[in-house]
Amino acid sequence: MGKRRSPSAVTTAIIAFTAAAFGFAGASIAACSQDTVSVRGDFGSAQFTVAVADSIAERSRGLMFVEQMATTQGMLFVYGRPQSVSFWMRNTLIPLDMVFVDETGVIRNIHSMAQPLDETSIFGGTDIQFVLEINGGLADRLGMDVGDQMQHTSFGTDVIWPCESN
Repeated sequence: MGKRRSPSAVTTAIIAFTAAAFGFAGASIAACSQDTVSVRGDFGSAQFTVAVADSIAERSRGLMFVEQMATTQGMLFVYGRPQSVSFWMRNTLIPLDMVFVDETGVIRNIHSMAQPLDETSIFGGTDIQFVLEINGGLADRLGMDVGDQMQHTSFGTDVIWPCESN
């Protein structure tokens, strides 16, 4: 949690290849949209196409029963207010990274490689309002870390990296 990784030449090459192959952005990020989450940090920036889970029913189902997910896809869990959150992997068939974000859009915790079908509780932290689930191992491969910033239309205007008004 929060340890800074210094990328090796191989890691840097992997990130560059991933960025080129899967459309991760460089310095600029496209306009905000409901189905896109942007992340920026020391690693650069990345965009994910997401399904938004903002109701109790949608958050309860999450990514259960999903057999595969494209590299740049994920799910964004949106809570009405900051709170303590815990997740588990019941009926989840693929490994996931869980990125826990506070109300200001700052990443507070990353749980890497949550194991499929494991019912062990994964505590994300207190004062969490958003959780991004992406393919297992991707956050580490990209170099995402605690303190990085996230952008999405659900975040409102009082955040570190707000969406631009049109």
